[in-house]
Amino acid sequence: MNLNEKIFLAGANGMVGKAIRKILIKNGYGNPSLGGMIFCPSRQQLDLLNYKDLEDWYKLYKPTIVIIAAAKVGGILANSEKPYDFIFENLKIEINLIELSRKYAVKKLLFLGSSCIYPKFSKQPIKEEYLLESSLEITNQWYAIAKIAGIKLCESLYKQYGINAISLMPCNLFGPGDNYDLSTSHVLPALIRKFQTAKNNNQTKVICWGTGNPLREFLYVDDLAEACIYVLNKWDITSKHAPINESNNKLAWLNVGSGKEITIKSLAEKISNLIGFKGEIIWDKDKPDGTPRKLLDTTKIRSLGWEPKITLNNGLKLVIDDYKNKIH
Repeated sequence: MNLNEKIFLAGANGMVGKAIRKILIKNGYGNPSLGGMIFCPSRQQLDLLNYKDLEDWYKLYKPTIVIIAAAKVGGILANSEKPYDFIFENLKIEINLIELSRKYAVKKLLFLGSSCIYPKFSKQPIKEEYLLESSLEITNQWYAIAKIAGIKLCESLYKQYGINAISLMPCNLFGPGDNYDLSTSHVLPALIRKFQTAKNNNQTKVICWGTGNPLREFLYVDDLAEACIYVLNKWDITSKHAPINESNNKLAWLNVGSGKEITIKSLAEKISNLIGFKGEIIWDKDKPDGTPRKLLDTTKIRSLGWEPKITLNNGLKLVIDDYKNKIH
């Protein structure tokens, strides 16, 4: 990836997109004096669900690199309440972007998925090869199926057309600018909001979903952004040296994670302590737990030389400060 690339960052205004844009600029990309551009259209400026408008945009701006960080995302509650929206909108976004990237011959395409693509009771740690070995977690299968389709679209794009299309599967992400809406957020930002609200309002207890027993792996969003830039430079799927699976076939997707996991209960206690909440934590065991464990095997991406840098504790402090600034 050269400094004069015209980079289309789809989903640039979300938590992941903002982090990727920051790291791109930090590494010298998007400098007009070098011929570089980073395109970050908002949803109002460019509707990714509208194929015609999107094609007109591709014709006009002619991106050479496309990063797909755009997606409809949410936690267990949102996925359960709007299954059609999650599968339909995500499929449409990625189909439009991937097909137009093929049609207008982009130099490189990076698609971002999620660790929820893997089976609910997958062997641990989860290798890339375990995809589709058994059934998905039912509460987020709609989102997962759409993401699996995106991975396979990119894989088939390489197989049929030789286009350098790659995908990354991150574990649970967190960072500044996260979604703190309790009806649509993921577990970590939801816990931050609950405990900060309880402290601010002098509440004596906080109710959390499930048993608290599931294990989760978390990655600070800037580490994912660094991984994106790293693989765009270091991973060429068309090369004979590209990462391969256990059957000696080229991999089209790589896992990205911290390699460390924590129970939801321990995470809640950690967030509670960092915020300074002194009350009781109650677990509503009538609510679903989701997948019991999903630790990613990140051997493949680490073999390329990438390593995460930001610890869970340091990342949590940054995100808690971000949330406090957001509500004041």
